[in-house]
Amino acid sequence: ANQALLAAKAGAAYISPFIGRLDDINIDGMELIEEIRVIYDNYMFETEILAASIRNANHVKMCALAGADVSTVPPGVLKGLAKHPLTDAGLATFLADAAKGGVKV
Repeated sequence: ANQALLAAKAGAAYISPFIGRLDDINIDGMELIEEIRVIYDNYMFETEILAASIRNANHVKMCALAGADVSTVPPGVLKGLAKHPLTDAGLATFLADAAKGGVKV
């Protein structure tokens, strides 16, 4: 959070914590996002938080909850946001029921 504070005071448009890389070295990347958000809100800085090194769909959700303004998301993670096992099962059941009823979907 120290570097993010300095960057904001220097007028940076964005700062970019690398969440996955922080997690790799046992530093809580989400906690860092939360700390930066509090600092920026306290001082009304306009610097935006760009969460990078997103590794999974949960990272995306947690960054949004922590107050990140923007996230860079790999294509596989982006696709994973739309997938859910219960949605897949529900869709399969719906399509099977429709077929049994002679409804073409």
